[in-house]
Amino acid sequence: MKVLVAGAHGKTARRLVRTLVEGGHEVRGLVRKEDQLPDLEADGAQPVLVDLENDGVDGRVGEAVAGCDAVVFAAGAGPGSGEARKETMDYGGAAKLVEAAERNGAGRYLMLSAMGAADPEAGSEAMRPYLRAKAKADERLRESGLQWTIIRPGSLTEEEGVGRVEAGESLGRRGEIPREDVATAFALALESPNTLGKTFELLSGETPIREALERL
Repeated sequence: MKVLVAGAHGKTARRLVRTLVEGGHEVRGLVRKEDQLPDLEADGAQPVLVDLENDGVDGRVGEAVAGCDAVVFAAGAGPGSGEARKETMDYGGAAKLVEAAERNGAGRYLMLSAMGAADPEAGSEAMRPYLRAKAKADERLRESGLQWTIIRPGSLTEEEGVGRVEAGESLGRRGEIPREDVATAFALALESPNTLGKTFELLSGETPIREALERL
């Protein structure tokens, strides 16, 4: 499968890129900084320079998606960004890629969302702008004609993955999960029919990742 990963230089996304490449997929990695291109090449991906906030669907964004079977949105404005940039990247960038996927025949779309996006107003004041943007992005994807999956992990850690998680529409608790396990979950969800049209939260747990996805 040919997979486009947006935000491919991010901590979780780079793990996903390497996992997909190891799994035999052809990966196209979207980055917005030229100095990030060599890292993606080293990971085995085809790096593409795109500014999701300013490039158009009729231009570089559409060209990047063309020929891909699937899109993974793992880009983001980052924790130090303001509310306006969260709107243009976490929502606007995701929505732009949804439109590009619809226009260019990339039928599968996976969204890296966030736990708390189901009810942004319940989050802390600092987190609300981010969660609102993620909630809007998730809704735009749901309204599309794509085969979508929305994954909402808990707090991301740098610890080594353990390969065991808890997954469900609403887990009713907060928690953490290693980025490596999130990347594995995305790689498995990409080809799992059982995840189509589903939004689910993801935390560290006791169930092997593949089995957890099959139980959704």
